[in-house]
Amino acid sequence: MTMPTHRAAAFRRTVIPTPLTVRGHYAPAATFLTAYERPATVRSGAAEGTGGGMRLRFGWWRIAGALIAAILCAQVQAREPAELLSGVSDTSLTPYMRFRHDKAADDSVDDAWRRVAAGQFAPVPSGKTAFGFQRGAFWFHAEVVNHNPDERHWMLVQSFALIDSIDVYIRYPDGRIVHQASGDHVPFDSRSIPYRHPNFRIELPPGQRVQLLIRTQSKSSMQVPLALYTPAAFTSLSRDAQFVMGLYYGILLALFFYNLVLWLTLRDASYFWYLFHITAFGLVLFTLNGYSFEYIWPHNPWLANVAVPLSICLAIVGMQQFARTFLELPKRFPLGNLVSIVFIVFCTGLGLASLRLPYDIATPLATRAVIVSVLWTVTAAVVVLRRGYRPARLFLAAWAVFLTGAAAIAALAFGIVPKNLMTEYGVQIGSALEMLLLSIALSYRYASLRNENERIAMEAHQQLERKVAQRTQELRSALTQLEDAHRRLHDSSRRDGLTGLYNRTHFHESFEKHLASANTNGTPVSLLMIDLDHFKSINDKYGHLTGDDCLRWAAHRIGQALRVHESSLLARFGGEEFVVVLPGHDLHAAVNVAEALRRKLVEEPCPSGEHRLRVSASIGVHTIESGAGVDSDTALSVADQALYSAKANGRDCVRTSITAA
Repeated sequence: MTMPTHRAAAFRRTVIPTPLTVRGHYAPAATFLTAYERPATVRSGAAEGTGGGMRLRFGWWRIAGALIAAILCAQVQAREPAELLSGVSDTSLTPYMRFRHDKAADDSVDDAWRRVAAGQFAPVPSGKTAFGFQRGAFWFHAEVVNHNPDERHWMLVQSFALIDSIDVYIRYPDGRIVHQASGDHVPFDSRSIPYRHPNFRIELPPGQRVQLLIRTQSKSSMQVPLALYTPAAFTSLSRDAQFVMGLYYGILLALFFYNLVLWLTLRDASYFWYLFHITAFGLVLFTLNGYSFEYIWPHNPWLANVAVPLSICLAIVGMQQFARTFLELPKRFPLGNLVSIVFIVFCTGLGLASLRLPYDIATPLATRAVIVSVLWTVTAAVVVLRRGYRPARLFLAAWAVFLTGAAAIAALAFGIVPKNLMTEYGVQIGSALEMLLLSIALSYRYASLRNENERIAMEAHQQLERKVAQRTQELRSALTQLEDAHRRLHDSSRRDGLTGLYNRTHFHESFEKHLASANTNGTPVSLLMIDLDHFKSINDKYGHLTGDDCLRWAAHRIGQALRVHESSLLARFGGEEFVVVLPGHDLHAAVNVAEALRRKLVEEPCPSGEHRLRVSASIGVHTIESGAGVDSDTALSVADQALYSAKANGRDCVRTSITAA
């Protein structure tokens, strides 16, 4: 017949008595009958002799196989069982279990029973209940004998909340098999007792040898700490655990609200990120301890899986941000600050990706990130402490204790360390000690700030008298500096920011003075209007940065050519236009100067990055004779007309106002 899957939705707790026949054959005492098989009928044959009878239709080789199976089963049953003695209220099954890793997760319960009989289950390593992140399913087998006549019902407890599925098959000597299922992929209300850890209420008749076959499968860490408790012991266990965890979460809430008040009062970023971290960390513990599945999402396996890597990543982000602000990493350890930022970016991305990534990928990554983050945070604190930041001492002590506990639970998840009080509750113990040390650190920080303020006040008082004596000199120095600054500001307001030449405002003021002086002294004054040729095409082709290089280069070349004319004035008129005033120069002399400027520009190409550009200019020249009574605007207009005449005649040339007319 076709064997149903190991977890049928229609079965939760099934009991089937073993008949005398299985698949038409005689069933010995060790027949492998699962809770899902139905007995087959005995086929009748011809009567033997005159009285008739029943004839079993199978070969002798099948009888031999059944006998071998019975012998193997008897050998399995002969192994040392877990004995439940009077006066003992709880017994760990780990020393009595044998296991097999079904990597393909395709063995049915029938296959598992046959492998038990064939001796294919290996002993569980001493004290080992954690196997790390493993694919496939794990099968465990143990035998139990109840020698306690007062306790018929026992609680089988799997003390790890994040197991996805756990199926328990209980086989009694009379052949009955009872199947129960639990885990966070099974609705919470299907558990025997509403408790954060998967649990099973099983019947163990006194004096009988009972076999337990357990199948576990999980994308989380494979941890199987199984134990049997009497109902009274289980009640005491759950009550004590609830009290301890309630006390711990109460401390966590007190720590949260205490730091919340401090943050609202001081507005210090380190308090905010501590609150962020403690909230995410609380969610991590709430999930790892099974309370999230019990109280928040008892019917949502997806949230149960996502909450673990997501909350771990958020806790790391809060941890790193708190370390950055408290240790002042941007100022005291810039490289360490960059490393912390990398952690923050990675964990933020992993947290978002965990919404879509498979659980068995996201959670190991997040767990490894915890270990690396622990080591890095401690390293950063050591570096900052060695650089003289004294508050880092208590920070290092507090977080070393706390993060050691976090590392312990991560190592437990990977099966690196065995499960015990310190590894199971390492985070709770570490964080409680951390709370105490951080409270001391806050007090120390406050005292340090107060002492520092007193020292600063005393030094300020001592310096006050010295400053009074120096005040007059400082005021004089300040006035001198103010005058210098005013002169520099006045000069900078008349300079072009790109070329460093005088700007248009300064040109107009100076040109007016030169015109007035020329009229008074009876000397001519010449005006040169210079425009760089094809400048727009340079900007369009090479970009404005190259254009700026050309303007600076042209200003420098023109300035070099004008050094021999000490009374000349060079200014940037606007855009790619420059203007030169030549006092005392008649038209002929001004044309010679203009030709010299034009040749100076084309002698060498303009360097700009990888480019070498030829820059030429068109120049218009106008001379105002003495006594002409021409104003500056008219002179500029005439020079501008001469410039446009030069541009109209092919550029890279000089034209005067006379030739332009």
